[in-house]
Amino acid sequence: MKIFVTHNPKDREMYFHWAMEPLRGLGEVVLNPTDRNLTTPELIEAAAGCDVIVVHRATPFPAAAFDSLPGLIALLRPQLDVRTIDVEAASRNGVLVANAPATFVPSTAEMVLALMLDLARNVSVSTMAYHEGREPETRLGVQLRDSTAGIIGYGAIGEYLAGILVAMGMRVLVNDPYKTVDAPGVEQTGFDALLKESDFVLPLAAATEETEKLIDARALSLMKPTAFLVNCSRGDLVDEEALEEAFQAGRFAALAMDVGRAQDQRPSPHLATLPGVVATPHLGGLTIQAARPQTMSPVEQVQAMLQGRMPPRAVNPKEASRLKANWEGR
Repeated sequence: MKIFVTHNPKDREMYFHWAMEPLRGLGEVVLNPTDRNLTTPELIEAAAGCDVIVVHRATPFPAAAFDSLPGLIALLRPQLDVRTIDVEAASRNGVLVANAPATFVPSTAEMVLALMLDLARNVSVSTMAYHEGREPETRLGVQLRDSTAGIIGYGAIGEYLAGILVAMGMRVLVNDPYKTVDAPGVEQTGFDALLKESDFVLPLAAATEETEKLIDARALSLMKPTAFLVNCSRGDLVDEEALEEAFQAGRFAALAMDVGRAQDQRPSPHLATLPGVVATPHLGGLTIQAARPQTMSPVEQVQAMLQGRMPPRAVNPKEASRLKANWEGR
């Protein structure tokens, strides 16, 4: 098979390097010829003639790309999120789409905890002052033990994080209309009650039409003026205009975010640069333990295809007519 890897050189070196030699052992590997993420026309041109494309999450794959690559058999994303892939267009063209396992749960939960501690103990604020040659202001911090954490969305990350916070002695509130929560030390409550009672508001719901701008002006108005907001889920959950207004007005105490509406779901620069905001560039799942198995996912999937098996984690296996035709044509 001829395999095209869309990752730019920096991303390829940082967390896709584990897969390069194994992929080369399975077929001819073609690399992104630029030093950046590809536009759709560039992607179509560079991937022409390839059987498989490994597409990084920073590179969307719209219908036009599927329609313009008649030889494409499979599109493999070495991450879980396939929202920027037009799966309907893939199915219409008979192209298999597959993603990677959700290995990032512990790492992302730990990232939430890291940002909670940063805000609670003024770590970044103090560090920046020292770096600028100023003596940091001495500030009282907030102890996590005996404080209240409000987790919005009790999926895998929310559930894992809840266990950590309970073990740390926090009161843990959870809001999720689609889950019945039955875990020691965790209280299920309504959305408004969670916002009113939490010292740390932690959005961890999936990004859907229903959760779009879930944290809006009304939600922000319900938070304590002493509350901290930490977003490590998706920028889609937050109304950024309302967030900026509320933060600038001091309606809540502090803001940390690992995600936003910028490219690759990173924090939006106009929010990240506000004085007092703690922001990181979508680092939640970027640990060796989380990234390596996701990186190796395409290797496993290409091996399966070469052996005449449907790859694991196929999103649209029934519509993968080109892959099936390839098997029949051998």
